[in-house]
Amino acid sequence: MTNIIDVRPYRPDDNSRLADIWHGASAEAHAFLPEELLIEQKQLVAQHYLPQSETWVAELHSAGPVGFIGLAGSFVGGLFVDRTCQGKGVGRLLMDHALNLKGSLELEVYALNERAMRFYQGLGFIEVSRSPTDDQGLPYATVRMRR
Repeated sequence: MTNIIDVRPYRPDDNSRLADIWHGASAEAHAFLPEELLIEQKQLVAQHYLPQSETWVAELHSAGPVGFIGLAGSFVGGLFVDRTCQGKGVGRLLMDHALNLKGSLELEVYALNERAMRFYQGLGFIEVSRSPTDDQGLPYATVRMRR
């Protein structure tokens, strides 16, 4: 699949599609979070995170954007892939792009998101710290990782 996907910079007209990708992937990966919170966060993603981060978009030639990675320096603020494209190399392509740009990366992931934990470990990320709460103070442990 990756041979027909380009990685390109974010454009403002990507906003709605990427916010939808974020919401769908977040609802699946973070099923422990309340839906009301995800809806609030989707608005923040669309209004602030996407346009203000260094965002790279994975675009399938026949279908448009299928995933994205947001960077703040060498910190991965988020990696999200459309649910229909997960497990097909899109996330790895975006992470490889970011690693090529930055050389090393850090990220934070919910400990309960076991699939993401395995994905990042498989890419060589190691745990450097844990927090018993997320950045909003909710009781969901997060893991900081580095590669």
